[in-house]
Amino acid sequence: MAASPITADNFLGIALVINRSQDGPAFVFHYPAHIRPPSTDAVAPDTTDLHDALLERLSQPANRESLRGAAGLPRNWDRDDHYTTDSGTQIVPWEHCVGFPARDLAGILTPARSYHKKLFQLSLDPLHCISYPIHVPASGRWKKQKKAHKSSRGSKLSEEQLLKPQDAETAPSAGGGKDSGSHGNSNGKDKDAGKKDDGDEEKRSSMTMFNLVFFLKPRNDEVKDLVEALYVNIVKKANKAFKYSQQHSDFVWKESKRILVAKDKAREEQKKMSILWKEILQVSSLAAAMQDIYEAVSQNKIAALHLETAAGVLTPSFQIPAPFYVSDLPPEDDLRQCGLWLTTANAFMSPEDLEEPGYLDRNFALLLMDDEKKIVAELQADPDPTTVSMVEFVHLSKPTMSFYQVGQSNVLTLGQVRKYAQHFIFWRRAIAIPPLHARDVYIVSPNCDLSRLPRDSFDWQRQFPASPSLPGFLGELSHAPRPYKHLAPSKIHRPTYLLMLAWLMRRGWVTQLCTFAYIVVWPEIIYEVDYEMAAEDLAAAEKAREEAQAASPPDPHKLADSDAPSEHLEASITSASSGPDPPSPTTTTAVISPVTVEHAAEKARLERIADKAHREATEKVIAHARRTPPQATDHPSINAAAHLTGLEPHIILDPRKATGKESRYISAIRKRLRDQKVQTAWDKFCRYFDGRTALERIALQEEMKRKEVWSLLTAMTEYIMCTRHW
Repeated sequence: MAASPITADNFLGIALVINRSQDGPAFVFHYPAHIRPPSTDAVAPDTTDLHDALLERLSQPANRESLRGAAGLPRNWDRDDHYTTDSGTQIVPWEHCVGFPARDLAGILTPARSYHKKLFQLSLDPLHCISYPIHVPASGRWKKQKKAHKSSRGSKLSEEQLLKPQDAETAPSAGGGKDSGSHGNSNGKDKDAGKKDDGDEEKRSSMTMFNLVFFLKPRNDEVKDLVEALYVNIVKKANKAFKYSQQHSDFVWKESKRILVAKDKAREEQKKMSILWKEILQVSSLAAAMQDIYEAVSQNKIAALHLETAAGVLTPSFQIPAPFYVSDLPPEDDLRQCGLWLTTANAFMSPEDLEEPGYLDRNFALLLMDDEKKIVAELQADPDPTTVSMVEFVHLSKPTMSFYQVGQSNVLTLGQVRKYAQHFIFWRRAIAIPPLHARDVYIVSPNCDLSRLPRDSFDWQRQFPASPSLPGFLGELSHAPRPYKHLAPSKIHRPTYLLMLAWLMRRGWVTQLCTFAYIVVWPEIIYEVDYEMAAEDLAAAEKAREEAQAASPPDPHKLADSDAPSEHLEASITSASSGPDPPSPTTTTAVISPVTVEHAAEKARLERIADKAHREATEKVIAHARRTPPQATDHPSINAAAHLTGLEPHIILDPRKATGKESRYISAIRKRLRDQKVQTAWDKFCRYFDGRTALERIALQEEMKRKEVWSLLTAMTEYIMCTRHW
């Protein structure tokens, strides 16, 4: 939101460059006619830090001469007339642009095919060029092969999103033109047309690339944001619109030839540049489109083009979206955002919300930014076939009704509601806001533009003559936050007061004061969950021990533990004490096997481990038995029992991502809610307690009465921590 705006100061101009198979690059047209150089210093190759490609081209003598000629012109030259130097060289005004020879610019602004449909940037400090080059397809033909059995309605624009919404249904087909209805005929005309098409396809346009280039002069700290905003919203879409028109009607090449021929003729006639540019803008819709793009973008308006192609008129529209809200107060010295609607309704939407079907439909309404009668009159003057349903949409859509509610009427489908809402928002005739409601709380926006108070006070009094003055009404709102309905003298006045609220919201004077909540887990519940988990662990350990004992097989060595080992040991001791005396012939000497010794040692080790585990388990059982059993109280938030000392409350930031202990905390809280209805509501509502979803939206999302929702929320207040802001 804080990105620098695009103005005539940092957006210098726009130019079209093409490349031809035989004649090479050509600088076709640029607008404005006189794009001023980024600096007033004379451009010279030995003093200007240029791109390597430009340096290479400037190293050629002819180019150096042209630069010296341009730099040596008299200061009083208005750059409109042709100028002849002392050596007889004719300086043509349009053959230099932004301080460089147009021929050299055409060369460096003709990138290789590897840049096809990619961001191309060129820095000629401080000049910055960006574009989206379009190369001829690998087949060498701009036109696509036509598919059989396709009607004109079935072959709409492949990049239909470039058209303004009301034109999407009536976009000209690839076959287009007045004869689009004759596809079903099978007479001789079709055969002739087919032969002609085949002949046209065999012709290869000599244009192999075109590039609509935007010249910028950004500050160092705004290069990234400026380039991104312009490239995504304007550069890419404008070149795609030209690409479509070129593929379907050879539009760019035909218009380029027309302009180049006019420039060559004007060069011979030494026609003034101002006159030539005026003539070109009148006869070339491509040049006029470039003018529209520059004028609209540099003034933060919508660029609505009118391309008169052989396949029909195309009307693509694009813009850099104008911010209509801020989620936080901008710096005091940033006057650009002063007066914008202040809200977190848009900024706080999570990916889960956007993926949820119907979320936007239920949580947003349309607020027209102009008078309804005026908008309806403009719509009725448009012959578009969708006018009737769009007028109905304007009549039905109220800032107090969500898109979902409007779509429940028998007049429009929900799909139409979404489509028309997008149309009005795109054309900046409306914004999407949470539905206005008399039970909600509204305050004077901290971001309101006080400089507009005198003018808006006059408009307010004219619009609502029987209401209090604007300063007085804003003072009432600022007195103490309370439901908006309390400002209306009676229920009869509420509809009028809601109209007044919509007016204030439209002008950025008010914002909604919303309530946000987190789940707070008090020490009493933390202790209870820990106690239960410890008991479960002890029970599980005991059960595992019993199962292990029951499942272990008998040890064959145990069968001889009572006699064999002792006899062997006794015999061994006896043998060791007899010394060197030879054994009696009647005495048998017992020898202990190494395996038996290892088994005895392992057995002893396992017994020691088992004894230790048993002691530890016993100690845990004793320690757990000594703990104070958890006891639920009516108000755990004020429970100061001794066994809770040292425990701090825990905040669950996002219940939808709760796992482990946090999920048990949520379940434990549910058990504390004694009313079954409140327990059921807890299961539904707890996902909204993430500090980002306004509690005022729950009624909309769950399709419940607001009074009922707040009654249920009141029953949960012991376990939620609330905060209020916009």
